[in-house]
Amino acid sequence: MPLRSYVEEERDYLVSMRQYFHAHPEVSLKEFNTCRKVEEELDRFGIPHRRVGETGVYAWIDGGKGKDGKIVALRADMDALAMEDLKTVSYHSQNAGVCHACGHDGHTATLLTAAKILKKKQNEFSGQIRLFFQQAEEIGQGARLFVKEGLLDGVARVYGAHAASIFESGKISFTKGPQNASCDYFKITVTGKGAHVSKPHLGVDAAYVAAQIVVALQSIVARNTNPLETVVVGVGVINAGTQYNIVAEHACLEGTTRSFSPEIRQYTNSRVTEIAKQTAALYGASAEVVFEDYAAPLVNNSQVVDEVTEVAKRFLPVDAIISDREKELGADDFADYLAVTKGMYAFVGTRSPEKPGSESAHHHGLFDMDEEGLLLSCNVYVDYALWVLEELDEE
Repeated sequence: MPLRSYVEEERDYLVSMRQYFHAHPEVSLKEFNTCRKVEEELDRFGIPHRRVGETGVYAWIDGGKGKDGKIVALRADMDALAMEDLKTVSYHSQNAGVCHACGHDGHTATLLTAAKILKKKQNEFSGQIRLFFQQAEEIGQGARLFVKEGLLDGVARVYGAHAASIFESGKISFTKGPQNASCDYFKITVTGKGAHVSKPHLGVDAAYVAAQIVVALQSIVARNTNPLETVVVGVGVINAGTQYNIVAEHACLEGTTRSFSPEIRQYTNSRVTEIAKQTAALYGASAEVVFEDYAAPLVNNSQVVDEVTEVAKRFLPVDAIISDREKELGADDFADYLAVTKGMYAFVGTRSPEKPGSESAHHHGLFDMDEEGLLLSCNVYVDYALWVLEELDEE
């Protein structure tokens, strides 16, 4: 795989950092050791930084040719998942019940390596490179902290990349338009009336009502939504009752909605609320519905995709670039950056028959990555950042 010499030279560093983070995973908003390690490495490179929230790290590199100029932001997420690492490798998770099964360890290592390279090239550019080592992507809480602190203010472009086990190492996707769906969490609390199960007519069965709500919610996709639209309404948790012979007085449903447009998102969520409340009322119960916004739809800017593609073609063969990746209903809070700044999110192949686990699905305990793909990702980070600062025409 063709790579710039300055990326090849950091191969061992990137692999060692990736394996370190894989062995020391931390869940969302608990990335304390991870951010300390990132800060230690940034200190070694002489890159200034500060915390965002308790576990995010913001760093910056001012161009040696002058601070005046364009600003580009590069992002990597850092959090792991609450699950067991099923691999038998030297960098197996040392934290029981926590595993980097999505690729965020590789993302963090990739951006650190890019930071190291860009620091060495500091005197070659003007303007500023901002580095976002972001916490809590898995729960949709990290990106908004960086946005809230104004770290996208003045940024001309924002760029990020995610590992993709569906693509072979050496391939990378730059695809225009929708890439990931929105993600909203909902909780429906049903309140009925308790009674002995032998006299159900004296109570209001919250378990029964909850079951009717689950069924009724499916009508949103089946009968309320244009069949050409892509929408998911899913209930993943149902809890009700306290004992086998008591009519359940309370029930709780937890689920998620996913869509690709703001209008469909708003409509879907409003229907969830209406159906829950009206169904509960029909049976003499009540329902309270709470939504939490985890991520907006992630839509790549067409102009930026063209820019990144042309930069990548300078060192990559055309057949290594994927331009038609299918959108998916998984969410990523990188969307919060794209809501305020022009940018794009790439998907870099990390699958190789020579790397056990690299063909496993994301969020599986056997998930692993071929670091060759991460080297390619690093090269795009570096070259696109430099292109923005030195070649992007003023807009």
